[in-house]
Amino acid sequence: MAINLASLAKNTIKPPRIIIYSDPGLGKTTFGASAPSPVFIQTEDGLGSLDATAFPLAQSFTEVMEAIGTLYSEPHEFKTLVVDSLDWLENLVWKQVCKDNKVESIERMPFGKGYVEALSVWRQFFDGITALRDAKGMIVIMISHSETKRVEDPMMASYDTHTLKLHKRAAALAEEFADVILFAAMQTNMVTEDSGFNSKRTRAVTTGTRVIHTVGQPAFLAKSRYPIPPVRPLTWADFAAAMPGGAVVSA
Repeated sequence: MAINLASLAKNTIKPPRIIIYSDPGLGKTTFGASAPSPVFIQTEDGLGSLDATAFPLAQSFTEVMEAIGTLYSEPHEFKTLVVDSLDWLENLVWKQVCKDNKVESIERMPFGKGYVEALSVWRQFFDGITALRDAKGMIVIMISHSETKRVEDPMMASYDTHTLKLHKRAAALAEEFADVILFAAMQTNMVTEDSGFNSKRTRAVTTGTRVIHTVGQPAFLAKSRYPIPPVRPLTWADFAAAMPGGAVVSA
């Protein structure tokens, strides 16, 4: 195609590719199940008592890609794909790398080569969900657990941060592909109180309210390619209401 002024086009807002992560039990799966017409690809048995439609529990990376291919090629009414979870999917990615390279463990591949090759497998997954987003107009929600990592920053003192529970190479790739990364947590307030002898102490007190953060801080990873508030209640309805028109489909 010739590149000229006639080839210019207005940008269209596409449904988001979302990663939501937190410690266990915060409501990430419920968030996904509350999105419009969801279907789950399960890599762990995390639905519990939720009334949700899901493919059989994936036992291999091939089964994950077959589920994505089914949604791409067959007619259906689903509007949201929920992948639960990325960190359990990583185990299937590693098994695929081991199978392809005929080794027992990804650690058996010298100089970290296994984790580099895993990126090619991860890209197949991310390309697949992006194809669903582009061709089928589906929202994609990827659930992950959280882990705390030490950050050695030459510009400041070292600190701990919450991030995705993935190998660092896979985490960087996931961060690149995602349009929105939501860190879910209990809302906390800092309270200063008298501890006696003319001294005070400050402690964190939770309000019991579950929230999602959309803007990264030293304490946690988060991001958004959309102009949405930095903190929202942890519900799909509140998140969708904050998104620009056209970025999410209606239920």
